Amino acid sequence: MTTDTSKLTQLGRSVEGATNPEEAVLERVPNPRRDALYLARFTAPEFTSLCPVTGQPDFATLVIDYAPDEWVIESKSFKLFLQSFRNHGAFHEDCTVYVGQRIVERAQPRWLRIAGYWYPRGGIPIDVFWQTGPAPEGLWVPDTGVSPYRGRG
Repeated sequence: MTTDTSKLTQLGRSVEGATNPEEAVLERVPNPRRDALYLARFTAPEFTSLCPVTGQPDFATLVIDYAPDEWVIESKSFKLFLQSFRNHGAFHEDCTVYVGQRIVERAQPRWLRIAGYWYPRGGIPIDVFWQTGPAPEGLWVPDTGVSPYRGRG
């Protein structure tokens, strides 16, 4: 199946990244396998944002699983969207849920879940999980593959 990419503004082009998530363009393309129930996964092991209080960097591994319907997220725009958080101040919960909600808003998947595994600040790791509801019956949803924080033990 050939996908028309003529309406995409970032794929195959040199583009400046957005300076904040609200301005970032998240693009979609038609799902080439709309007839199949399947799970697509994005794993971002180097997600970065800023603490809104101290301005110090926060780091996380994000795992986004979604069951596409009519659309899939175009991966270059997704990468640029995540990069837009690098100078953005927001709490862990806000960043994690916002990423999930933007994908849902843009791609309207059958189902989505996001897991944000944040590295400790002040000695406390914060893991944030959000999903749109129960997974569709028959959808294989593997474990995220990220272990809970265990410190040095």
